[in-house]
Amino acid sequence: MPPYAKNEDQAWSVPPQAYAERRPVDYVVPEPSSRYLAMRDGCRLAIDVYIPRAAPGKTAATRFPTITLFTPYYRRFNIKPGGSGERAPNIAKLRDYFVPRGYAVVAIDVRGTGASFGTRDSFRSPRERDDSHEVVDWIVAQPWSTGVVGATGISYLGAASDFLAATRHPALKAIAPLFSVWDTYTDNYYPGGIQLKALTQSYDDLMVAMDHDRREMLHRFVYYANPDFAGPQPVDEDPDGALLKQAVHEHLGNFRQTEFMPEFRFREEPLPYDASFSSATFSPYSLADQIPQDVAVLSISGWMDGAGYMNSAISRYLTLDRNPRHLMLGPWDHGARIDVSPWRATQMADAPWLAEALRFFDEYLLGLDTGLRKEAPIHYYALHAEQWRSATQWPPHGDEPATRLHLAPRGELAASASADTSQQDYQVDFSLGTGAGTRYERIAAINSTEYYPDWQGRTDLMASFTSAPLDAPTELGGHAVIDLWVASSEPDAAVYVYLSEIEADGRERYVTEGILRLLHRKVSPCPTGYRTTWPFHSFRREDAAPLVPGRFERVELALLPTAWRFASGSRIRVSIAGHDADHCGQVPHGRPPRLTLGTGGRHASSIVLPLRKA
Repeated sequence: MPPYAKNEDQAWSVPPQAYAERRPVDYVVPEPSSRYLAMRDGCRLAIDVYIPRAAPGKTAATRFPTITLFTPYYRRFNIKPGGSGERAPNIAKLRDYFVPRGYAVVAIDVRGTGASFGTRDSFRSPRERDDSHEVVDWIVAQPWSTGVVGATGISYLGAASDFLAATRHPALKAIAPLFSVWDTYTDNYYPGGIQLKALTQSYDDLMVAMDHDRREMLHRFVYYANPDFAGPQPVDEDPDGALLKQAVHEHLGNFRQTEFMPEFRFREEPLPYDASFSSATFSPYSLADQIPQDVAVLSISGWMDGAGYMNSAISRYLTLDRNPRHLMLGPWDHGARIDVSPWRATQMADAPWLAEALRFFDEYLLGLDTGLRKEAPIHYYALHAEQWRSATQWPPHGDEPATRLHLAPRGELAASASADTSQQDYQVDFSLGTGAGTRYERIAAINSTEYYPDWQGRTDLMASFTSAPLDAPTELGGHAVIDLWVASSEPDAAVYVYLSEIEADGRERYVTEGILRLLHRKVSPCPTGYRTTWPFHSFRREDAAPLVPGRFERVELALLPTAWRFASGSRIRVSIAGHDADHCGQVPHGRPPRLTLGTGGRHASSIVLPLRKA
């Protein structure tokens, strides 16, 4: 069975992996050359350059389009004498895919990381973005360059692609941000306005280990557990590592995540010491209007991609509507390390995203007629159906009426609202969590191989509402939106809303979730640089409002998008909690509120589900 047999042949005219299979592979990956490149302020960046080398029996070109990879996670590791292992684990998958197919690859340690000099006052800082423009200046001046450049990468590297595009370098023709944020605030560190405390701590540990070359710390992270890793690789001109030691010493001045992120309790609120710097500064959406309309954009994410990276991919697609644009959402976690489907054939993720990226760059960098522009612009994977779908709009079946189910007395999720006034009380438990196999671990560089394996019974500790059995297979596609009437005993609270499938035999499966600090309940028009098709919350201080204890408030909250087929005979469950102790901070601190949920009358709560019969 070919690797693209999961219905790709119906979702694409030419399936991505079918395209890749017929694409010539004329080159091999050479050992890189490395050097320092001086920036405008004298800061030296370490770069690795991979120029395709002709495979045996093949004729080599002399000039190549270039793909850039800007990373804070070491462009390449040094290896202990006699040691072994992949020396560039952060970029190897992309390097080994594109170089053999005729692309030069340039990997860069961003300033303040790896073997580069400098310090970091933020991630993706304005200085770092200016550096990327200068690196492209250098690339296009090289004799092996065609003068055409693309940028890609997973996570941090993908967002760096967005920011490079915003520098408006004329050589940059296409970017493929992979599993990367558009808004660092709500889609990464503050989903729903609540800080992911576990992510903040884990990521700080990782960056201290890398930036300070603390190898004993770094080896605790699964991606970097190879005991032969011996710090960042010095550049060729630094054979004894003396310059590397100087660079690492400068990194000791880098910002600390645990101290930095709490400064951003409100979106777009400036730092107290720098009125020009807010969460928008390190979020690509803030510079959306600077990205030239002729730069092609491929956004890729997965249904378990962290706290909201799939929202980022969708919003990037919606916002850059004048650019050549493509969107792919698959059965993946952060970085497509794992196929997250409970019905997967194998644990390892298929790689149609790599093949799609190849076709994309072939189209927009090499200028080949790949047929990509004739394909639907959106492709997404339906879990449980285990099939790819194509769409021309988001949400994918937005022209069809959605289904509204109502939170009703006795824990029912009913087709019609109860006319009688009713409510359900729920005491928030600050010890309640969602476990260690969730969407949040992978973004903190913590390994996950099974997602929500212990979900069974967790919603029994929440306020849960369950539908009647479905009479036919039914597919959810897009954002479920809860319309909740809620009162709190405290002037602030949080709601965590979970969607589950209860199969006919009683097995419970996690589907998706949405969270919101009720201080941020106001729904606002989305700005031009941040388009959504779901309720938008600004998370700005001026829109924040405490609750009046005991008074009902209406809360509209979009759950994270997914595509999921519910089986015939299954029931849909909506569950509401007030905390996730394994990942988030308390709201309010030390004062677990008592929530009152409206289940009838003028305070009847409901959830709108983009469902259709499968």
